[in-house]
Amino acid sequence: MSSQPEPGHGRSEPDLSSIMDERRRLTGLAYRLLGSLTEAEDVVQETYARWYAMPRHQQEAIENPGAWLTRVASRICLDLLGSARVRRERYVGEWLPEPLPERTEWLGGGPGDNPVDPADRVSLDESVTMAFLVVLESMTPAERVAFVLHDVFRYSFAEVAEIVGRTPGACRTLASSARRRIRAARASAAPTAWHAGIVREFKRAWAAKDIEALVNLLDPNATATGDGGGIVSASPRPVVGAERIARFFVGLTAKTVDMTILERTVNGRPGLVAQRDGVVVAVYAFHVAGDRITRIWAILNPDKIRHWTAN
Repeated sequence: MSSQPEPGHGRSEPDLSSIMDERRRLTGLAYRLLGSLTEAEDVVQETYARWYAMPRHQQEAIENPGAWLTRVASRICLDLLGSARVRRERYVGEWLPEPLPERTEWLGGGPGDNPVDPADRVSLDESVTMAFLVVLESMTPAERVAFVLHDVFRYSFAEVAEIVGRTPGACRTLASSARRRIRAARASAAPTAWHAGIVREFKRAWAAKDIEALVNLLDPNATATGDGGGIVSASPRPVVGAERIARFFVGLTAKTVDMTILERTVNGRPGLVAQRDGVVVAVYAFHVAGDRITRIWAILNPDKIRHWTAN
């Protein structure tokens, strides 16, 4: 594929280090396609298993191993996305993407501060924000694969068509449809420094159990969604409305003891993490538009946040 570096001339066999160097990129691709780091790691493992199951002469005949690995990983993801829809329909409560583990404290603190953007460290970070991933969940598997491969990883539609099994024109249409879905979320997102200041004010108001301050930070039609997976207690449906959300969060502090709230980068944007006895028990991601929080995503399912404690 044109997006991958050309292999060196005269090699007698695929270079092991160059093959293994693809792992991080493949994991990033699979995570964006599946919304689950655990499943992404499984996809990458299966992809490499298929590579090493081939006889040496077949490996040597592949002109661009990186392109081959990408094609195989993408097709595995495409198959998984179909079955994932069925699994998520049976999921207990709301299903949210698995948050990426990150120990980094975000910087910047007030609206109007100069941006200190964690997205600068990896150019693809915008495509892993929780808002972005939630919109991806609303797409068909083919839309999702076409959009991520073309718009995020910059593959041509001819290359995408080979993976998806459709014509380049059909893939162009799929990506265009997906782009319309995601445009609103991207356009309304606040700059990172401003976002950080609003989330920090939310943390302070939450700690103070100040319902009025929380309401003032929330959009009147804000939504808070919790994912407990049926393992831990979470609201079975999203909580809607600024006052209801404010009272819900204040109620949480009355139910939990010895919980520490930390400022952490969550999928490339400022968020919050709740710890008890050094163990992460909840990860909170936010979407901020203007000077108000419009969406809160709370991931409490221990299977989805186990990487945060191990990290």
